[in-house]
Amino acid sequence: MIDTKAKDLGRLLGQSEEYKALKRANDDLGNDKDAVANLQRMETLRRDAQNMMRAGQEPTPEMEQELDELLGKVQVTHAYQRAVAAQENFDKLMMQVNQWIAEGIKAGAASPIISLS
Repeated sequence: MIDTKAKDLGRLLGQSEEYKALKRANDDLGNDKDAVANLQRMETLRRDAQNMMRAGQEPTPEMEQELDELLGKVQVTHAYQRAVAAQENFDKLMMQVNQWIAEGIKAGAASPIISLS
């Protein structure tokens, strides 16, 4: 029963305006070749910096400067800004859903009656 209700909730979340907007925004960001290239380069730099730190080394100032420059380029793109805003809106929805679930758990734990619906 719980799995059915969870799947129903997932289906409803997938049909929500917040999720649809997030999907569109992420698709648009994925179609922005410059933004994608910059994000991929940022990820490479991040991994390289992590590997260096694991080896007891500090990332180079050049790496940090390149990362800052790339971040600046990405953050000003319309597609990135839309994706961030859409993610924040979906996160708010998920926080509300989690709150409703917690309230339901609390109510269920306090109820002596077992319900199968």
